[in-house]
Amino acid sequence: MTTQGLFALWLTATVLAHGDHDHQKNVAGPHKSLWYNTLPGDGGTQADSVFSGISTFGRLPYLPCLSHKDIDYDIAFIGAPFDTGTSYRPGARFGPSGIRQGSRRLNLYGGYNVPLDTNPFNSWAKVIDCGDIPVTSYDNTYALQQIENGHFSILSRPPTTDSNKPGPSLKGKTLPRVITLGGDHTITLPLLRSINRAYGPVTVIHFDSHLDTWKPKVFGGSPSQTASINHGTYFYHAAQEGLLRNDTNIHAGIRTTLSGPSDYENDGYCGFEIVEAREIDTIGTEGIIKKIKERVGTKNPVYLSLDIDTLDPAFAPATGTPETGGWSTRELRTILRGLEGVNLVGADIVEVAPAYDTNAEHTTMAAADALFEIMSIMVKKGPLSVLDIDPAEDQEAKDL
Repeated sequence: MTTQGLFALWLTATVLAHGDHDHQKNVAGPHKSLWYNTLPGDGGTQADSVFSGISTFGRLPYLPCLSHKDIDYDIAFIGAPFDTGTSYRPGARFGPSGIRQGSRRLNLYGGYNVPLDTNPFNSWAKVIDCGDIPVTSYDNTYALQQIENGHFSILSRPPTTDSNKPGPSLKGKTLPRVITLGGDHTITLPLLRSINRAYGPVTVIHFDSHLDTWKPKVFGGSPSQTASINHGTYFYHAAQEGLLRNDTNIHAGIRTTLSGPSDYENDGYCGFEIVEAREIDTIGTEGIIKKIKERVGTKNPVYLSLDIDTLDPAFAPATGTPETGGWSTRELRTILRGLEGVNLVGADIVEVAPAYDTNAEHTTMAAADALFEIMSIMVKKGPLSVLDIDPAEDQEAKDL
């Protein structure tokens, strides 16, 4: 039997085994610390431990979504292995595989998120890992187009749950959520272009130690259009292209040095408010959560972009441009959990460069745990068909 035939047979068996997907549990069923596979010959079973087998995010089922348009899901993980927009340390092209490796033990005890009182691996949502978008390392312009098109292919198809119900997209449909594993932070520009095709301008929560709104002539110069788009300028381009909602975006965790006060002025043109990392010393995690939620609201679609350098290098050394004075992993996870109720339509995590990690995989585990909080929030919110959209604010977004 051919490879395609085997895949078709497996896919058919999966569908028959799980029946109607509407409001069903995850396609893989409850994840346990041990998976059992039938042994050939004697018909027995073999325990598959969390440290064995092929790595997917949280040991989710892998399905080749990009090459099979009929695969459906509610939440999909997709990798974007791109790092040729970095200004300091490259290596984030290995981020997707590193994060997957760091996520292996998320299901060690079954995947239940105690603080959020939910299990994102065993819920109403069908969650899968779609693998990686094919990305060239020789042509940045073409690579960003590949990322946009690959992401939109995953984003624009009907979800498993409530696909026949209205949702907040431009076409009034319910769409799945996509969580992207980067990649350097340049990838957020093509991801926002894809999101814009589906939703129009969106509000952005940006966790980072850097502003990333620099004008190209300030950050690295701009000898060409290709060079002007990098991991420090992508929000400038996003603002120029009308991808962002005005005056609803927010940075959190900022602590970078600047070329001067004008950098803050330029940041204002892109519609961002700034929460400095050091503010945690005076207002605490609750104060930071309050600032973010007051800025972005709870009524409209929000995109979350998380640079792992939000964490202090003591907790996440494996990143492209580390900055001391950052938050701890515990503090970041607390802040992420505090965003429960925000209407997250998509997210990414970027700048994980495993080559600089410790042997204990501190950075990749921290990245995986942060995504565990994000996907838990998405699951608790329910299908996007239930988003509470404010008509006045929605019209304001369409008028931008």
